Amino acid sequence: MKFGPIPTAQAIGKILGHNIAGADGRRLFRKGHPLTAADVDILLSSGRPVIYVAELEADDVSENEAARRVAAAVTGNGLSLTGPATGRVNLKAATVGILRVDAARLARLNSQEGITLATLATNTAVHPRKIVATVKVIPYAVPETAVTAVETIAAETGPLINITPLPAHRVALILSGSPAARSRIVDSFPPPIRNRLEALGSALATVDFVPLEDETGEMELAQRLAERVQNSAELVILAGETAIMDRYDIAPRAVARAGGVVTCFGAPVDPGNLLMLAYMGRIPVLGAPGCVRSPKPNIVDLVLPRLLAGDRLTQIDIVNLGHGGLLEDVAERPLPRSRATSNR
Repeated sequence: MKFGPIPTAQAIGKILGHNIAGADGRRLFRKGHPLTAADVDILLSSGRPVIYVAELEADDVSENEAARRVAAAVTGNGLSLTGPATGRVNLKAATVGILRVDAARLARLNSQEGITLATLATNTAVHPRKIVATVKVIPYAVPETAVTAVETIAAETGPLINITPLPAHRVALILSGSPAARSRIVDSFPPPIRNRLEALGSALATVDFVPLEDETGEMELAQRLAERVQNSAELVILAGETAIMDRYDIAPRAVARAGGVVTCFGAPVDPGNLLMLAYMGRIPVLGAPGCVRSPKPNIVDLVLPRLLAGDRLTQIDIVNLGHGGLLEDVAERPLPRSRATSNR
């Protein structure tokens, strides 16, 4: 594509490079407008002897057609496309699910000059009609070779962008704490957890409370955990009066008693450092920190959608959440981040 200044009289059929305002300051012509003979007469009469224009060459693909082809090439299951306009096509979620993005191929695609693709982060939970990615072709046209290169990258190993649908799951919540705090615990934890699950298409099927005062409580927690797994719970969430403070605290010990394995304890995400993730066979057990009571994003919002999608998370998956893991603080925690350290 050629782009540059030419005498206005020679601009018929070419693409206007920039917005042009009239004498009253209002826009006379919008950038990207194909100029007609009448347009050229107006520009000349308004004192514009030279203008900047774009002129497509034989091997060029116009911005809208290029954007359409790029979007079509990268789109996998669970997505819908908007029509192209001004070199842009949006990709929208068509279902509740988890967005999957091949970040390595995305970087290669964005190395093609003039073609850009911006996405939400991979593994983000999305809902229908949510814009999850946008293609923008920057110039008024790009070479056919650039579009073909993108199509080749997109076709290499499955869809570059797709959505894994979230099936409905039955989730068990087991609360624990001192008997005197039972009412407060039972009132405060289930509502935000239920809201999170329902937003992702699942349901909070059961809520139990286990009093914790001595080792008897640990044994009862293990028994209740085993019962819920045996009774078809597809995910178990543990929460309560005090967050899990150690790899050998009551909750992880109860998981081991019940025959489960702790995958990791602790997460580089704040709020949410005191996370525990374990498995009872194929059933995940999520030890939720106290920040789960807040509606604000926290560690639970990062891992819950993936667990519901069937991802078997490892310690490395949790470790990798540290980049971007500093989230907005929540009022529900007893000691806000800003007060936890002294200013020096």
